[in-house]
Amino acid sequence: MKTAETLERIEELTHHYLDELQPLSMEQLKLQSNENEWSLGQLYLHLIKTALFMQIGNIEKCQSQSADAIDAVGEKTEAGAAIFTLGGFPPERIKVPASPQYTPEQPASKQQIIDGMHTVLQRLKEIEPLLADISPKRTSLHPRLGALNAKEWFALIEMHYRHHLLQLERLKVFINSTETV
Repeated sequence: MKTAETLERIEELTHHYLDELQPLSMEQLKLQSNENEWSLGQLYLHLIKTALFMQIGNIEKCQSQSADAIDAVGEKTEAGAAIFTLGGFPPERIKVPASPQYTPEQPASKQQIIDGMHTVLQRLKEIEPLLADISPKRTSLHPRLGALNAKEWFALIEMHYRHHLLQLERLKVFINSTETV
């Protein structure tokens, strides 16, 4: 997929997530089925923070590498190669133990989520035209997927948003089930 198409898809996914957010109350956004499961609000903050600080941060890292310091960090892992061959994550849950570094906080407001989703989209619109000028040899390591170049980090945002649609649906079912009790 070309980066302009990827950006278009991210924009569609962003609007979908924002449409899903619209009818929800803060109480619903903070509802957790148990202490080990995220709320819908935490899911939104995870998408925002991962895009801004991990994925965009690594695009910027690839961009800032000097031509004579082209990364020798390696290649994609087997999991990374599989995900990029498939064009996305397999439709299965990825469980990471709860930790202060990984578990998102609860949102302070719906506006925080709306602003965050718009900030990510705006940053991606600024970055997309620059991607063609970043050498694919300039990479940055993903902890599970291995060495990814700037265009792959950009594509990963779309894949990540798409992957979490399953969790969004699961959490909406949970929220709806609590309203009938």
